[in-house]
Amino acid sequence: MKNIFKTFISLILIVSFTYSCVESDNVIDEVLDYETGAVLRTLEIVNNTLNSSLPDSEWKVRLEEQDELDGDLFAAVQLHVSLRDLTPDNGTTVAEGLVKTIPASAFTDGPHGLPRGEVSSTFAEAEAAMGLSPGETSPGDIYVFETKLELTDGRVFGASSAAGIITGGFFSSPFSYNALVVCSPEPGEYAVRMIDNYGDGWQGSVIRVNIDGVDHDLSIPSYWDCTSGCGIVGDPQWSDVMTSIVIPVGSELATFEYVAGSYPGEVEFEIWAPDGTSFGYFGPAPAPGLLPVLQCTTD
Repeated sequence: MKNIFKTFISLILIVSFTYSCVESDNVIDEVLDYETGAVLRTLEIVNNTLNSSLPDSEWKVRLEEQDELDGDLFAAVQLHVSLRDLTPDNGTTVAEGLVKTIPASAFTDGPHGLPRGEVSSTFAEAEAAMGLSPGETSPGDIYVFETKLELTDGRVFGASSAAGIITGGFFSSPFSYNALVVCSPEPGEYAVRMIDNYGDGWQGSVIRVNIDGVDHDLSIPSYWDCTSGCGIVGDPQWSDVMTSIVIPVGSELATFEYVAGSYPGEVEFEIWAPDGTSFGYFGPAPAPGLLPVLQCTTD
């Protein structure tokens, strides 16, 4: 496995020689751009949220560096951050900032002899890198982290230079990651209205509320799983259900996430904060992923 990258490059060189006289738009031509390059392969996204109520909350990924000399060209990883402002009411605009530079010496050899290590940033570090003051970002905003790979020969690779062939699949080297800004939640009862516009319940879709690491799934049961007292398709029990979830006092972190199942085009929902403020109407066919749903504690 250690030589998988080198073997891959060798195959590229053979293909390059064979077809060097022919112009092509094939996917392999994207790979040829990297015949002497390097990648940072994503092994794990350890945490993809940042809690604005806790300056030490940490975004973190585990990476593996690969180059044509099995890591011998690896010099350092630069970590940059920028803001995607999804709460425009506060009007925050900032430039990209350098959070830190991690030397190759901070990485250790993995099971395939290639350098592996963690790259991370606290909320406070990211905020300082962009020159932001407390309150200039809000829950629902996105911090975009970009890793840039420095080689000993002076070359630098990042998101702007990544050919599409290496951003997914085995290489999984996007160089760029989104971190959702959240906050410590206002305790209380969050009301949730769930709708299935066909009227037979949600077929695997859930609203997943994670409170301090514990998942709580909310959904409309599937009509097709019912064995008694089922009524008919279109009954309110299968089409329009009100429920709630209580976030206890003292909770440090809570996230709301929509996980799509079968027939996601039938799914709609609305969520309210303890004071009755609506976070908006989602659907039909809401986008899967973390939801900009949370009211920050005022304590």
